[in-house]
Amino acid sequence: MTLLQRVARIVNRAVLPAVSSPRLNRLTSGRMTVVRYTGRRSGRAVSLPVAYRSERDRLTIDVSFPDKKTWWRNFTGDGAPLTVRLDGIERPGQATAVRDGDRVRIEVTLNPPDSAPPTN
Repeated sequence: MTLLQRVARIVNRAVLPAVSSPRLNRLTSGRMTVVRYTGRRSGRAVSLPVAYRSERDRLTIDVSFPDKKTWWRNFTGDGAPLTVRLDGIERPGQATAVRDGDRVRIEVTLNPPDSAPPTN
């Protein structure tokens, strides 16, 4: 594990409760959320705080230092299901990683609010 990955793990552990908390989330609402997905190879449930941009039922998550991170690779190819917490509501969707040179972003298409969660 690289130094950046160790630091990111510590920061994520500190930020995750704040972003997950209904009270504290007001400070980050509209900019940060928690994504939940199942690791493609590990099969483990993962919760990760991320910054995002939204446009209707689509989110974009930019991945900083993508070559030093591995989590976004769960969404390569056809992508994978995930859930995001928006305005206190868990929203399922489909996420796909898009690489453009040195940049990587995750494009998320959210399911309608009343639909069933995605299955792996």
